[in-house]
Amino acid sequence: MKQNIGRGEFSQFPNLSQTSCQEDDVSTYVQRVNALYSDFESRFEDILTMVIPPWIINPYGDIEETNVIIQEELTELSTNEKQKVQFKTGYQQF
Repeated sequence: MKQNIGRGEFSQFPNLSQTSCQEDDVSTYVQRVNALYSDFESRFEDILTMVIPPWIINPYGDIEETNVIIQEELTELSTNEKQKVQFKTGYQQF
């Protein structure tokens, strides 16, 4: 934004683009944007340096690997003859 304002391109500020600006006004706007940027950097420094684990950003990223593990466990359970007999005698005891 700072570079666009400095060049006189106000596409990001529709109201400003409808007015005629002097060169002094443009330099003032650039200074204000610089001040805002510095203020945001100092206020949100802790957030900007925060390390966010990948599972928070994309919680469904490893879903295929998880599905494979679950499918293997289900296959193991369905082929376990000892547990089949136990289940047939009564699921309450299972």
